[in-house]
Amino acid sequence: MAISQRLDLRQAQSLVMTPQLQQAIKLLELSNQELTAYVEQELEQNPLLERGEDERAVGGEEGGRLASMEAMASEPVEAPGNDRVVDSSDYVQSETMGDERQSPLDTDYDNLYNTAEDRSAERGTETAGAADSGFGDAWTTAGGGGGRTDFSDSEFGIEQTLSKPETLREHLERQLYLDIHEPTERIIGLQLIDMLDDAGYLVGDLPSLAERLGTTIEQIEAVLKRLQQFDPCGVFARSLAECLALQLKERNRLDPAMQALLDNLELLAKHDRHQLMKLCGIDAEDLADMVSEIRALNPKPGASFEQADVQAIVPDIMVWRRQDGSWSVELNAEQLPRLLVNQQYHARVLPKAQSKAEKDYLNERLATANWLVKTLHQRATTILKVATEIVRQQEAFFLNGVQHLKPLIRRDIAEAIGMHESTVSRVTTNKFMATQRGVFELRYFFTAAIQGSDGQAAHSAEAVRQRIKELIDAEGPADILSDDRLVTILQGQGVDIARRTVAKYRESLRISSSVQRRREKALRSA
Repeated sequence: MAISQRLDLRQAQSLVMTPQLQQAIKLLELSNQELTAYVEQELEQNPLLERGEDERAVGGEEGGRLASMEAMASEPVEAPGNDRVVDSSDYVQSETMGDERQSPLDTDYDNLYNTAEDRSAERGTETAGAADSGFGDAWTTAGGGGGRTDFSDSEFGIEQTLSKPETLREHLERQLYLDIHEPTERIIGLQLIDMLDDAGYLVGDLPSLAERLGTTIEQIEAVLKRLQQFDPCGVFARSLAECLALQLKERNRLDPAMQALLDNLELLAKHDRHQLMKLCGIDAEDLADMVSEIRALNPKPGASFEQADVQAIVPDIMVWRRQDGSWSVELNAEQLPRLLVNQQYHARVLPKAQSKAEKDYLNERLATANWLVKTLHQRATTILKVATEIVRQQEAFFLNGVQHLKPLIRRDIAEAIGMHESTVSRVTTNKFMATQRGVFELRYFFTAAIQGSDGQAAHSAEAVRQRIKELIDAEGPADILSDDRLVTILQGQGVDIARRTVAKYRESLRISSSVQRRREKALRSA
C-alpha cells in the first residue's frame, strides 16, 4: 500500500471556552478578598468603569436582600438602557434569581476535552468560539472588539507563584484533615483552631461554643484532647501550666512531682523554693533539675510559625430565621462590588477618536466593562442559589445543631437547582455562610452517607458513629458488644453497615476493642 499525502476539508462542531467564559469560571471561585482585588485591578485598567459611591443598598429597599426561602424568582430584570450610567447593582434584585439561560457559569468544564462528537451531543450545536454563555448579545450591542483581554495564567507574576512560609492555622488544618475524618468533629476542630491566639493558646469559652454548635461540652473536650496531640507540642493549651504539661507528657516526664510544680508556677516565679520542695516532696537537687527541664520547654508553641495577616472571615451569605419560622438567605450586600459603566463618557469620547485603533480600544473597554458587570451578577445569583438549597436541605442542622447534619453531596444540590456539579463545587470553595451557630465554609455541609438496610433510607455517617458510641457507653461488664454484635444491632435499626466499617468508626472514636474493654471493666469491678 502506497503512502501519500493529501489535503482534506472537514467540518466539526466543538465547544470552545472563550477568554470571557474562562474568566467567569475564575470569578466564581474567588473569595471576597480576591474578588475585591480583581475589581480594583479592573478599575485601574478600564477608564469606563467607576466605583459606585452612593449608599443605596444593593438589591432594593430591604437592605441588600437578594432572596428568601419563600420567593426565589419573579419577573426577570431588564438590563439598563444605554442612555444612562449602568450600575452593577441594577442586575441584582431580591425579587429575581436571573435568567438561567444567560448563565455563563453552568458548563461542564471538567469534561471539555472529550471528542468533538461527544461535546456537540451534550452541549447542542454551538459552534467554535460561540459557547452558549449568554454574553454573545452583550458583546454585540456593546460594539466590542471581541473582548481580546488576555486572561491566561501568564498575568500572574513570578512572585505570586513562590512558596510562602506555612502559617500555624495552615499547619493545624492539614493535620486536622489527615487525623479527623468525621464531619462533626472537623467542624468542631476548625472552630477551635479559630479560637487560637498567635502563641497557640486556646482562648474563648468552650460551653458557649458547645451551645452555639448544638453539641455537648463532652464532645468539644474530646475533640480538643485530640487536637492537643498535634504538632507543635503544647498547642491548644488553655494556660501556661497546661502547655508545659502537654510537652512534658510527650517526653514522658509528667510525674506527680512535676505536676505539683506546674500547679504552683506562681511560687516558682516568686523563687519560693522551700515551699515548692515541700509541696512536690523533693530535695533541692531534684527541684533544680525539674526547673531546668521546664526552662527547656517552649511556652509559646505557635510563635515559631509565620503569622498570617489578621483578617476576619467575611461571610458571603447571611442566614437567619424569621419570626414565622421561615429562613432568610441573602448575600452580604457590603461585600458585593458596586461598579458603574459610564456609557455617557464612551458616547462623548468615541466620535473624537482619530484612528480605528482608538475606536477599537474604546469599544473593547466598553464591552469588557459590560461583561464584568453582568458576570458579577451571575456570580452573585449562582452563589445565592447554591446557599439557599444548602439551607433548605440542611435545615435540621440549623434548628438542632451539628449532630443533625444529613447526608449531602454536591450532586444533590446540583440536581435540585438545575446546575452542573462542577459549578456547585466551585461555588462552595472559599465561600462562607454566617449562621446563628457560627460561620461555616459551604463545603462543610456536605457529609458522607450510609445506605439503609431497606435500600432507600440513607443515614449520616456521623449519626451512625453516634449510635455506636451510645451502644458501647450503655454496655455492662458482663455484656460487652463485639463489632459483629454492633453490626447486627445496627442492621436491626435499619443501617446497612459492614463489620470493617464499624471497626473503623469505633477506632475513630478512640474506643478500644471488645477484648480490651472487657478487661478494663473487669478490673474496675474487681
